[in-house]
Amino acid sequence: MTVVETQAPGAWAGDGPVLSLRGVARQFPGNPPVHALEPTDLDVQVGDYLAVVGPSGSGKSTLLNLLGLLDRPTAGEYRLCGVDTATASENVRTRLRAQRLGFVFQSFHLTPHRSVLDNVLLATLYSGTPRAQRRERALAALDRVRLSHRVEFSPANLSGGERQRVAIARAVVTVPDVLLADEPTGNLDSSSSAGVMELFDELNRDGLTVVVITHDPTVAAHARRRVQITDGVVQEVA
Repeated sequence: MTVVETQAPGAWAGDGPVLSLRGVARQFPGNPPVHALEPTDLDVQVGDYLAVVGPSGSGKSTLLNLLGLLDRPTAGEYRLCGVDTATASENVRTRLRAQRLGFVFQSFHLTPHRSVLDNVLLATLYSGTPRAQRRERALAALDRVRLSHRVEFSPANLSGGERQRVAIARAVVTVPDVLLADEPTGNLDSSSSAGVMELFDELNRDGLTVVVITHDPTVAAHARRRVQITDGVVQEVA
């Protein structure tokens, strides 16, 4: 029986990092080949709050796709909650992604013809959440992001900041081990951005491991750790 089958989501308590990269690289074929990510070593501990900072085209999206198990490295070893994902089957990777990771994207990715509550409930269908607990957990997640008064609303009737908070509720309802956020304030005004980042701060203080991909120094300043990525090279910022 594998690690991913024996541990409950959000409860990983291994001895090592929750995310661990050793010599992880991503190269795309071409003439010449594109080295989107140079060999990288990176550890993220349980409870870390990490910002990955870099300009457009620096390799941030490549790193996010690898961390989120949306792509495989061409070299190196990436362990998520102790599982070597680089060599794992697609079934194991899919299960890890659904149970161990929560995603927040710049564009929200909400289903427009479903209610706020239904959008959050959808995430529980793929994570193994027991049927009897799904609605209760979804309502609790929406209360956590202060949207209990909007559960029956359509996303079309929400502000940008409220839509992103729905997306955050959807990301945390499965009790993930790591929250991955890709430019989470990119479509928001300054006031809504501040509210979203305060929510990330609260979630991290409550023990959730947070990794934010951003080009915005204001967003990066919320994190306790920062790594800079330039031309596919990742370096920790003191």
